[in-house]
This record gives sequence, C-alpha cells and structure tokens, in this order.
Amino acid sequence: MEMATVRHRPEALELLEAQSKFTKKELQILYRGFKNECPSGVFNEKTFKEIYSQFFPQGDSTTYAHFLFNAFDTDHNGSVSFEDFVMGLSILLRGTVQEKLNWAFNLYDINKDGYITKEEMLDIMKAIYDMMGKCTYPVLKEDAPRQHVETFFQKMDKNKDGVVTIDEFIESCQKDENIMRSMQLFENVI
Repeated sequence: MEMATVRHRPEALELLEAQSKFTKKELQILYRGFKNECPSGVFNEKTFKEIYSQFFPQGDSTTYAHFLFNAFDTDHNGSVSFEDFVMGLSILLRGTVQEKLNWAFNLYDINKDGYITKEEMLDIMKAIYDMMGKCTYPVLKEDAPRQHVETFFQKMDKNKDGVVTIDEFIESCQKDENIMRSMQLFENVI
C-alpha cells in the first residue's frame, strides 16, 4: 500500500495579498520558491534547519534556526505553512517598526511568558555566535555572548527587575539609532 502525501493548499492569493504587504506577483514568486523547497506545502523544523544551514556554512545554525522556526510557527503546531512564512516575512521585510520590534521580542521571549530573561537572551546570543562560526574577524572572546547580554540588560531593563518587558524592549530599541537603522535594511529585498 502506498502512503498518500498530505499536501497543504495555501489560502487564496488575494486573501494573502490583503493580509500581507506583498503584491500578487511577489506572492507567486515566493510560492514557487516555497513549493520548490517544500513540495508538501509546509515545512517542519528539521527541513527549516537544513535550508537555513545553507546560509551559514561556516557555523552551526541549528539552535538559532530552532528559535527562528518557533517564531514563524505562530500556532505552535510543529510546522510552518506558506501563509505562516509569508506573514512572518511580510513583517520582517515590510512591517512597521512596531511590528518588527514585536516580532523580534517574540523571538527573544523563548518561553512566551511576556518577558525576556538574561538566560533567554544568553541562549539567543550563544546561538547567533555559534551560527557566525569560529572564523569571525576579529576573533570573538569566549565570554562575548555574556558581555552582549549584560550590555543589553543595562540598556533595556529600565526598572532593574531582571527581566525586559515588551514596553522596555520597544522603548529602548526606538531610542537606539543602530537598531532603528537595522530595522530598515531589508525593506526592499523582494
């Protein structure tokens, strides 16, 4: 007996066009690429990690890809549909500063309790440093992720209670010129 492959059919492109910040033509291009990598119409975490690792061959992107996958998997069902993917990309590439900051906060808030702890931020920072690999220049010190977290908390934990709330995160990011510049880097990618 042959197993039937369950295929996910995307919502009508018109609906996605209305919900996202992409044109119908852009959605068609995205869909072709998505279907090429994920013929079933959805991808799981393992597939996402395999695809993502191709962008960072010099490092280990496994852990960061895990965090990123969870940010795209908004309904936490273990898979990302074309719609989930498009909505995430729409925010990252074309969203308002507020939408991008909310998305970033959600990425850093690993356990989704509404706060970023030093442990969560350290997990993310270690994952980023692992992903960049040992071949960075200048060579990074072993304690660089922890130093980054300490700097982050000094800036963002306004009331010094050991956690960063969404309001503290957004307010601090909006006051930081470098963060604001980086928010606009990918606006015209597609």
